[in-house]
Amino acid sequence: MTSPTTTAGPDAASVSSTLAALADPATRPHPYPVLSALRDASPAFDPETGIVVVGRRADCEVVLRNPTVSSDRTGSDIAKVPQQPNLMNLDVPDHTRLRRLAGKAFKPRIIHAWRPRIEAIVRELLTEIATAGGGTVDVVSSFAYPLPVRVICEMLGVPKEDHPVFERWATAIAYTVDPQLVPGRRELDVGAEVEEARAGFIGYFSRLIAERKQDPRDDILSELIAAEESGDQLTERELIIMCILLLVAGHETTANLILNGIQALLRHPEQLALLRDDPSLAEAAVEEVLRYDAPAQMITRIAREPFTVGGVEIEAGSPILVLLAAANRDPEVHRDPEIFDITREDTGHLGFAAGAHFCLGSVLARLEGAIALRAFAESFVDPVLDTGTLHYRPHVAVRGPDRMDVAFAEIRLATAVAGDDTAADGTPGEAHTHGR
Repeated sequence: MTSPTTTAGPDAASVSSTLAALADPATRPHPYPVLSALRDASPAFDPETGIVVVGRRADCEVVLRNPTVSSDRTGSDIAKVPQQPNLMNLDVPDHTRLRRLAGKAFKPRIIHAWRPRIEAIVRELLTEIATAGGGTVDVVSSFAYPLPVRVICEMLGVPKEDHPVFERWATAIAYTVDPQLVPGRRELDVGAEVEEARAGFIGYFSRLIAERKQDPRDDILSELIAAEESGDQLTERELIIMCILLLVAGHETTANLILNGIQALLRHPEQLALLRDDPSLAEAAVEEVLRYDAPAQMITRIAREPFTVGGVEIEAGSPILVLLAAANRDPEVHRDPEIFDITREDTGHLGFAAGAHFCLGSVLARLEGAIALRAFAESFVDPVLDTGTLHYRPHVAVRGPDRMDVAFAEIRLATAVAGDDTAADGTPGEAHTHGR
């Protein structure tokens, strides 16, 4: 690889240490200074791992849209744990075929038909928070995590009593998208967790698919089984892999989208007030969260052929680290990129990547995120983030907290999910759950 002649960040010799800092769990709460340094240095080559780091928005777009750049990371040292074929790491023609078939079950009209049920689940969760009382709630375990896991499990036809184990398995599988940023640092316990989760999912979905083939229902799994084009259908193995991917992507990333959004709103009370006063800004708020603090922070690729990005030649076979979160704050694209602004005019982001692998579940994630953020803004009265409780999950690529307490004065059910000015205890117009 030809080195760039100038850089604004660390030189190539220090890229290794900066990547190590990015991998350090201590960086998880505040990764953006590190991401900014890597973006300014990119495209940059890490001599220790062989990884090419790309962080500028224009360069990331080039990589993501280049048909000669592969998503197949099986057998590559860039993956923290061994990979198995799925929609995220397949290339054409296999990726094209699977996405076309799976896309039939994820058409916008099918997803938006779930809006009433998503709103009902949000109402249920708010009612549970209000009933518990106390004036403080961990929004991770009581709101942001249960919502998407309930939604995607219901979409796949998974009974409610099985949701907790699915949440645990999904958290383990999320390690499969983490890159290996420090050579030689293998986490055997993580690999064991992933294999246990994979085995659990395979056994569970094998039984569920057999049931749905005999007794189709009004759920996404039945839609996937029935999806057909020119006589082609998903095999049972493909159905299982697709279910695992949908559950993990539809759970982990969406939960973190909601949590990162809640945190950004609490740290910027003027933005929270804007959303509360004008709930129609909910969709714009989701887009700004995806730009400002996206759950998908980075993805990896492999160069199948030599190509040039940012004036730098990338050799065939090179692993590439695409820093989506850094690109989303590129000052060459956004004015005041470090500022969170839900009324931003220079919109746009790589929160769902780009190109052929643009997120299949983006419509569902946006829908859940908008409903959840609007409900939070309208329902929580005088919310305050307890920064002392804020703790992040260890995942690097999919970033979000595993605990985040919020104190509040009272809870009101948002009109967005209640349909009227109904309090969480069912009393019209009355607030419920007094706290601080």
